[in-house]
Amino acid sequence: MDKKTAIPEAELLPAALAAARGLGLDADLAPAGRGMAGADGVVRLGHGGKTQRYVAEVKRQLRPATLGAALHQLDRQAEAHKLPGLLVADYIAPDLAETLHAQGRAFLDTAGNAYLQQPGVLLWVTGRKPVRKAAALQLGRAFQPTGLQVLFALLCHPEWVNLPYRELAARAGVAHGTVGWAMGDLIEQGFVTELKGKRGTRRLYQGERLLALWTDAYARQLRPRTLLGRYHVPTLDGWPDWPLDKHAAQWGGEPAAALLTRYLKPGELTLYADKLPGLLAAKYKFTKEPAPGRTAVVEVRRRFWHFPEDGAEPCVPPVLVYADLLATGDARCIETAKRLYDEHVVRLVRQA
Repeated sequence: MDKKTAIPEAELLPAALAAARGLGLDADLAPAGRGMAGADGVVRLGHGGKTQRYVAEVKRQLRPATLGAALHQLDRQAEAHKLPGLLVADYIAPDLAETLHAQGRAFLDTAGNAYLQQPGVLLWVTGRKPVRKAAALQLGRAFQPTGLQVLFALLCHPEWVNLPYRELAARAGVAHGTVGWAMGDLIEQGFVTELKGKRGTRRLYQGERLLALWTDAYARQLRPRTLLGRYHVPTLDGWPDWPLDKHAAQWGGEPAAALLTRYLKPGELTLYADKLPGLLAAKYKFTKEPAPGRTAVVEVRRRFWHFPEDGAEPCVPPVLVYADLLATGDARCIETAKRLYDEHVVRLVRQA
């Protein structure tokens, strides 16, 4: 498709509202009012002169792996501004539309796919193809895979922004030069400030926004590269007693969330290690192919960071647990991610 037909980011919300009007709705931007900073917009939707205000979260190139992060951001805005939330996107594919509809989530895209239920209105449209594509995401070099590793280290430990580049590179698992260009990009985007000529004066800013951008980019670009394999085991019973510490591994995803929040019962296990822990795999009878009675899944992912505390902690850092839960797109994992955010993550990013 010709680049000239791409929808610029600033036009996504107006284009979606135009599509809503094409469906017979009354749809327009509403005055945001005081205290609406951080929201992508406030809209009015309805029919026959009766409208409802929504706080909108606008997303481009929405995918199953990024849906959870989008919904958490939407819920945070809805709660903060005491308005129902509306997910707006350039295009929402039928599988995502079904997921959102099943969860009762109001959504709208520029093709005219929508779900809306309010007094006097019940609208459910899916399967419409996009007429125009959204402009490609442009987030800067810091949001490329190795840059995301640097950001991960900084989100887990905001105080590390003042480490020498070589030391930060070692902890982030990247080349020394990567930290230089990633930091330069963060400075250019306003996430880091630096007083030249003075050591120890860099500071990380907008931590919550940076986490939101990182979580989305991580699901798209870095997470797919970390998968070492998915294996089948006879049972998940007794997983908390697995001796991961003896095999240089840590819990991630659902089991880590279960340990950190005491809320979720894992549906599958995720562990992080530098490589497949062969002795552990042999002990618990990992197989690549399912067999009768082997419905339990263990996912093994590559540990891409090298933090000093790794050997002493049974779980990977909460920031990564949070991102992996959201990347599942599963409603119960998203709910657990919200708890994890409130209990473990928000205090880190609010230091920035």
